[in-house]
Formats: sequence, structure tokens, C-alpha cells
Amino acid sequence: MLKKQVMRFGLVGLTALSVHLLSVMVLVKTWGISPLGANFLGFLLAFQVSYWGHYKWTFVADHVSHKRASLRFFILAGSTFGINELLYAGLLKTTELPYDVALLMVLIVISVSTFVLSKFWAFR
Repeated sequence: MLKKQVMRFGLVGLTALSVHLLSVMVLVKTWGISPLGANFLGFLLAFQVSYWGHYKWTFVADHVSHKRASLRFFILAGSTFGINELLYAGLLKTTELPYDVALLMVLIVISVSTFVLSKFWAFR
């Protein structure tokens, strides 16, 4: 069961990560929004993909009310986004990494904690 959840979490996570990263790239390159501002908007889009994918498929949390699960997952996602934004800002300020590479690195690091907290708290 855990192996299946990890694989599903990875697929949903990669999908959400792709939505997040691509939306940031489009917002920065096309609309001229700052990388940190675009990161917030990308997070809001990716949240929808992530929440519904994990609620319906990764953790099959139909036994948990949507209201409770969505609130908990939003708290979790919002908290990890805050850490994401701090790490991202730090990388942008202290390194010469391209903004998209820096964001990808941060998103990968954050995903591990998100899995553990999703499994044992948000969708429990």
C-alpha cells in the first residue's frame, strides 16, 4: 500500500510541479511578473491539481470529509509554500541559478515533507 501511495504521490506531485513550474515560466516570460510573484500564482494553480489528485487518487480519502481534508491540506500546502518562498528567495538572492532551476530544486525538497504530512495528517 505504501509503495502504491508513494508512486501515486509522485505522479500527482510531478503533474502539480509541472503546472507550477510552467505557469511561473509563462507568467515571468509573457507577462513580466516577478519570479516570486509568479511563484505565488503558480502555487495557487498547482494546489488544485495536488489537492484533488491526492484526495481522490493518492490517499483515496473519501472517508475524510472534503471540508476537513481541504482545510488541512491548504494549511499544509500554505505552510510548505511559505518555506518554499523563503528558500526560493534565498536561492534567487544568493546564487546565480536561473529562476526556473532554483524553483525546481525547492519544489523537489519540499515534496518529501508534503508526502509525510499529507499521509499522516491532512488525509488521515
